[in-house]
Amino acid sequence: MTTSEHLDELRTSVREWCREHIPVDWRQTQTGVGEDEFVRFQKEWFQELRSAGFAVPHWPREWGGGMSVAEQVVLYQELAKHDAPRLVLAFVSIHHAASTLLAAGTEAQRNQHLPAILDGEIWCQGFSEPGAGSDMASLATSARKVGDSYIVNGQKLWASGAMHADWCLLLARTDPDAPKRRGISYFLLDMRTPGIEVRPIRQATGESHFCEIFLDDVEIPADRLVGPENQGWQVAQQTLGAERGMTMLELAERLHHGGFRWLVQMCGRPGSDGERALDDPLVLDRLATLETELTGLRALCTDLVSNDHPAPADASIVKLYYSELLQRMTDFATEVAGLAGHTQLRKPLSSGWESGAWMLDFIGSWEWTIPGGTSEIQRTIIGERGLGLPREPEAAR
Repeated sequence: MTTSEHLDELRTSVREWCREHIPVDWRQTQTGVGEDEFVRFQKEWFQELRSAGFAVPHWPREWGGGMSVAEQVVLYQELAKHDAPRLVLAFVSIHHAASTLLAAGTEAQRNQHLPAILDGEIWCQGFSEPGAGSDMASLATSARKVGDSYIVNGQKLWASGAMHADWCLLLARTDPDAPKRRGISYFLLDMRTPGIEVRPIRQATGESHFCEIFLDDVEIPADRLVGPENQGWQVAQQTLGAERGMTMLELAERLHHGGFRWLVQMCGRPGSDGERALDDPLVLDRLATLETELTGLRALCTDLVSNDHPAPADASIVKLYYSELLQRMTDFATEVAGLAGHTQLRKPLSSGWESGAWMLDFIGSWEWTIPGGTSEIQRTIIGERGLGLPREPEAAR
């Protein structure tokens, strides 16, 4: 059992490590850098965390993790309080890919990729397509079995970090005649395979984090199939569960101990007229509301991750709550910052979703209401699977 004394000792240890290892000037040195410098910095920072045992605390102990939920909360709180860089580049690798491999991968697949992820292997996710976003089961990318391989053709969209990825979690249709959810298979795609073209997409924030992936007669060996053929939809739920659930534990602590703290500090600084936003009772009321909502979010995340058998809609509740709270908080911060907030047109790529460059953070916050299922999709899941409401008519779906 994790005792309060043990957690206090862990907090002291993490705090001391943060003081010694987090570069104090990383925000300055990483603002405006090119992609090569960003990748180098991210890989070096990942290995710093790995050497301390902090990179994958949510993984099983035999694979380098083993922290309890309470220990993870302490770790994420201290990393946020000390403004540690985020593992942006490894996000899909340590959460989505690892969760999928642990739940549905073969022993050979786990033995190949989990150690490689710890050594810096980068993954992206090839789920969405131009005509299959929220309705992901309508995907058209095809995988045709030829001997001991599959030949894949199609296009993927919104693949975060694909320009840097070594491997991709890929969904493709292996049975075009089956009902749309029953004819999909799940593959591990080596991004160095011939026939793959990656095109970055320039975003409203000026970054090019999202990518298109074009697949032209790409050959995938059959031993890179995850789960049975035509049952990739079921495997994909493991990936989406990680995106909607496990990742939120850290994000909630970051939002509270990082983003909200910066917001309060900004409100406490005198403006051009010498007045502070904290002197306005309306601002205080909004801050109190946000802090209450953050407390609720953190409790929901801890409960979700602690539960070995969460209810069908629990992960959707957390994902919906986080994404829209992030949006409300960055919207309010932009309002309070005023014209000063509009002048911050750059932020370090390693900062994640709340950097203190509030206008860019607000624009970027819309990203979280879309991936892993839009807010509308999450509400449908909550209604149908959580509340037992009637399913939407098939024609509407």
